[in-house]
Amino acid sequence: MIWSWKVGRLFGIPVYLHTTFVLLMGFILLAQWREGGNLVAAIGGVLFILAIFATIVLHELGHALTARRFGIRTKDITLLPIGGIARLERMPDVPRHELYVALAGPAVNLAIAAIVFGIGALAGMHPILALRTASVGPLDRFLAINVWLAVFNLIRVSS
Repeated sequence: MIWSWKVGRLFGIPVYLHTTFVLLMGFILLAQWREGGNLVAAIGGVLFILAIFATIVLHELGHALTARRFGIRTKDITLLPIGGIARLERMPDVPRHELYVALAGPAVNLAIAAIVFGIGALAGMHPILALRTASVGPLDRFLAINVWLAVFNLIRVSS
């Protein structure tokens, strides 16, 4: 993809970062600094967004590795400000296999959400699915974001 930088390989699949993603991180850094008033708050905001994008990479890997199981190669994964794209060389010929590939990404997000929920429960917290309130911490928001990513992608699969 044009305007993208290769940042590595995962399971033999090249992973790229689009230039606009870097611009988004700069914007978040400045916005968080302005809101929090210090560099620590700003870096915390950027790290939270990077954690979300790490789950998006895992989501795209879910699609890619499931496609690989059916003999379909993934050209690359590219991170954009709006999410990620796993570019498969083709879609599966068998409709059931295509469904499995489509469901693999949301399944990864639900697995991450379950793990985060379990960690929160073991730590004595009671995670909720709120994205932003005064009493909600980063763990709760991270859990909610993964659930909503799964729901959004399941809606896309069904349409």
